[in-house]
Amino acid sequence: MASKSEVYKARILKELCFGKMLSASEISVRMQKSLPLTVRMLNELVEEDVIIEKGYAPSTGGRRPQTYALTPGRMYAIAVAMDQLVTKIALVDLQNFERINERRFSLVLSENPQALDELVQLISSYIREISVPFEKLQGVGIGMPGFIDITKGVNYSYLDNQGKSLHEKMEKELGLPVFIDNDSSLIALAELRAGDALNKSNVMVINISWGIGLGMILNGSLFRGYNGFAGEFSHIPLFNNNKLCECGKSGCLETEASLKVMVAKAQEGMRSGRVTSIKFLPDDIEEACKMVINAANRGDQLAVELLSDVAYNIGRGIAVLVHIMNPEQVVFSGRGAAAGKLLLPPIQQALNRYCIPRLAAYTHLSVSDLNKDAEIMGAAALVVEQLDKRFTNRKSSSKNHPFAA
Repeated sequence: MASKSEVYKARILKELCFGKMLSASEISVRMQKSLPLTVRMLNELVEEDVIIEKGYAPSTGGRRPQTYALTPGRMYAIAVAMDQLVTKIALVDLQNFERINERRFSLVLSENPQALDELVQLISSYIREISVPFEKLQGVGIGMPGFIDITKGVNYSYLDNQGKSLHEKMEKELGLPVFIDNDSSLIALAELRAGDALNKSNVMVINISWGIGLGMILNGSLFRGYNGFAGEFSHIPLFNNNKLCECGKSGCLETEASLKVMVAKAQEGMRSGRVTSIKFLPDDIEEACKMVINAANRGDQLAVELLSDVAYNIGRGIAVLVHIMNPEQVVFSGRGAAAGKLLLPPIQQALNRYCIPRLAAYTHLSVSDLNKDAEIMGAAALVVEQLDKRFTNRKSSSKNHPFAA
């Protein structure tokens, strides 16, 4: 059982992640602890080489306070970003959230009973390759698609484990704390901690990918709903198109607004002889998607048209969100955000058509700078979020871990 001082130290480390530099008084106020106790904990962490003194803050009229930051290369997270087709793994330095040795793997989740074992093997092999001492690894954060109960550790859509906890299975095999969450929720977490939603209270984060995900930030915190299933934006029934969605229903938003639909329509347009600078599209849908978005950014007429159609339909869905949630900002993130500001005019056009002007007027639209990196950063942030709960509980030395030499 961790002592109170150990838990407090872990909370201090949480505050110093994301490249923050804070003084003892700032930490004391954030933690609602006395300044003498905070200074003592900081001195102990400095002696342990977990944090370093970063010099004095600018003067505000009195004695300049000493500032502190995490020691570079001292605390890492293994961050895993998954979608239905591709899994990315990176080592993330929690001092500045630098991604190191990022790797990309093909891992199909649908109708793949071996997907969980394959995922564990990929992460295991990756940990062996990086050769970072286990005492520096604070855990594994995993973003994945599907209906996820983060308390039970169950994904009801993919990675079947007979209803048993994915946490427990993976922790046993990896020897590290493991945390899972929905991919769109983690993208929103990344935006909240280090992106466009930083210091904002009510933000909707749209994950434009093979579906259209939604992460909701309400009153400055990530909102997951009653049992973690909030944000199934992709499956709002907006169209009478008789197109079957992967959820089993028809007419869902993603049947007209996903990047998968955009690529399919690009292929159809090329087959029908539409004029375009795109010479061919590969079978790899991720590469094909990049080619269409890059062509749109170059001004290719077909690509711009297809992207505009996707964005306009997303805007129709956002009109519903604005009416219900009245957000101060809507952030467009995920791989589709690589299209940049091309997304905004058709989305705004849809809001002009479908949204009450008084509501739309107070909602700011932005395209994330994190885009395709957001889920990896969110997975690392998920480990940080749990630091005070799990950091002090892992007492075993590296020789007890399965990857130790």
